[in-house]
Amino acid sequence: MLLTDSMQKHDIIIIGGGPAGYTAAIYASRAGLQPVVIEGPLPGGQLTTTTIVENYPGFPNGIDGISLVMQMREQAERLGANLVGGIVDKVSFHREHHSITLDDGSSFECKALIIATGAEARYLGLPSEERLKGRGVSACATCDGFFYKGKTVAVVGGGDTAAEEALYLASITKKVFLIVRRNQLRASEIMQRRLKENDKIEILFEHQTKEILGNEKVEGAILIFKAGTPEEEVKRIDIDGFFLAIGHTPKSQLFLPNIEVDEEGYVKTKVNSTQTNIDGVFACGDVADPTYRQCITAAASGCKAAFDAKRYLGI
Repeated sequence: MLLTDSMQKHDIIIIGGGPAGYTAAIYASRAGLQPVVIEGPLPGGQLTTTTIVENYPGFPNGIDGISLVMQMREQAERLGANLVGGIVDKVSFHREHHSITLDDGSSFECKALIIATGAEARYLGLPSEERLKGRGVSACATCDGFFYKGKTVAVVGGGDTAAEEALYLASITKKVFLIVRRNQLRASEIMQRRLKENDKIEILFEHQTKEILGNEKVEGAILIFKAGTPEEEVKRIDIDGFFLAIGHTPKSQLFLPNIEVDEEGYVKTKVNSTQTNIDGVFACGDVADPTYRQCITAAASGCKAAFDAKRYLGI
């Protein structure tokens, strides 16, 4: 629902429609705060790109990612949250209130603001990768690795995250190809040693992915070895799953430079709190979480943000 007054004033506004934002809205609604949730162009966040979620408590047979987040959305709305579509164009921070302007010109003002804009996984930008997202292409091994027990998969990346994903997948799959663009790993020494000691992991140095194969699901990948050199060679690997581990980009740009972020762009919060460096502004979910990035941790931090905002408002 889109509000039409020239300036809508509220106790609390939540920017972001995902597990963190909807959970914050559920708790804020139950506290009688009548929150506004600005959902953005695609309600649901990263869960909308996930197929079956099997690690969220309460669903012994798993649940479709879109269904899970849409149930959160429905619950927030039923409890009194006002859901607003549109894209935030500008946010201004003031001592006693904060203002938000959408791209259609709608304006909002609030005493407490919760940032729950999430993060985006980085992809290679291949058309075949986009086509097979959720059908074998994933950016979260801990979310989707379970579906590849006893199968062969590939992980792209050369840092600690890629090493962790490869080691985790090696514990449940038959074989893991680790595709590394450079001629060496960026991962820490201990992680490199663990990779090399694991006979299920084959490291493919100086390889780049040209195409992911498959129609309804991932069936393989075409790799280029030493691209652009006299030794260039095309290689095919047969795989059932293709995992990206080349980082995430937190959606924090909108709040810069006022909101403090770390070197990767994740919003900084105070110890044991979701409070940012600006009074009355809180952050939860993946935009403030460079470590876990799970649906359940996002939801939990949304709960914390709602409590912190409630205390701030003195209600």
